[in-house]
Amino acid sequence: MGKILGIIGGGQLGMMITEAAQKIPEYISKVIVLDPAENCPASQVGAEQIIADYKDRNAIIELAKKSDIITYEIESGDSEVLKSVEGYAEINPSPETLKTIQDKFLQKSFLLQNNLPVAEFIKVDTIFDLEEGLKKFGFPALLKSRRDAYDGRGNFKIDSLEQIQKAFNFFNKKNLMLEKFIAFKMEVSVIAARNTKGEIKTFPLVENIHEDNILRETIAPARVSKKVAHRAEEIAKTTVNVLKGAGIFGIEMFVTKNDQIIINEIAPRVHNSGHHTLQSSEISQFDQHLRAILGLDLGNTAIIYPTIMYNILGPKNFEGEYKPIEITEPNLFLKMYGKKISKPLRKLGHFNLVGKSGETIEQLLIKLETIKGKLNVNPV
Repeated sequence: MGKILGIIGGGQLGMMITEAAQKIPEYISKVIVLDPAENCPASQVGAEQIIADYKDRNAIIELAKKSDIITYEIESGDSEVLKSVEGYAEINPSPETLKTIQDKFLQKSFLLQNNLPVAEFIKVDTIFDLEEGLKKFGFPALLKSRRDAYDGRGNFKIDSLEQIQKAFNFFNKKNLMLEKFIAFKMEVSVIAARNTKGEIKTFPLVENIHEDNILRETIAPARVSKKVAHRAEEIAKTTVNVLKGAGIFGIEMFVTKNDQIIINEIAPRVHNSGHHTLQSSEISQFDQHLRAILGLDLGNTAIIYPTIMYNILGPKNFEGEYKPIEITEPNLFLKMYGKKISKPLRKLGHFNLVGKSGETIEQLLIKLETIKGKLNVNPV
């Protein structure tokens, strides 16, 4: 009889974890998700749902009592409450690992203490701290919310003295940090897995292209030298080794103009830039995550086919129900998330364009440009 898996969050990542779990009924018999949105994506593919906020203490306790093992698809859960329910269910990554990662200042401090490469940063409690930090780092610099921020929503790039007060007011008394701006030539990431026995494997480095601070494209593998790719993957392995949590970790990095690697942020969960693995690799990040938290041997992470993942985002000028999106192209794999309402820049789905016929990344990029013209989110 398989275990009951609980997931904090039931969005698209929870949906794809649920689908992966359904392939291994001998290990996982049932999935329960905790998510505030009624009829969340994971519930649409067979997960039972507890409708409540991610931080709802009673809901987390209920989930723990119903589950054998708990994981997350969003890092907004209350780590202290999760710590208190470890007697009911095994939790991976551990609440301690989650606590370190979900506060960006604690995360960066931890990485720095372990001699991992990060941009310079300081804690910001007052506008005086901010002014002193900008004297040290210069312009531009990034003011960031320490918690509950994703897709760039918790960032404010300060370019001049005139923006200081506006930037500080923007966050409305949240806990903040200031980070030196890195002049990078490429944003990249490594999807790394560590199982409960300490085995570590990384998927090859990928290249990420953002629009409005939201991931739009992932190119797998990244167009970098073997030396840069190897360095990034070694940093990722060291990172998950010192964090010690079990599961998938999405490690976002910058490649600087002189080919140095700087860690930007870590997500203690499956990651948008790992969606390519659904078709590019022998094992997907979702299958690997389950193997990791169940203590099974990790699968082969090699990229078999060059692949481009493209996010389908809601148009900036439209909110409401939209017509079903259909795309038919050779070796194109569309995945919609079951979200009925489009909102500006909301992630509605993605597709993987796969080089199964021997195409190179450059050839796939040319194909992608023609496909973009056929891709429209239109009102019903």
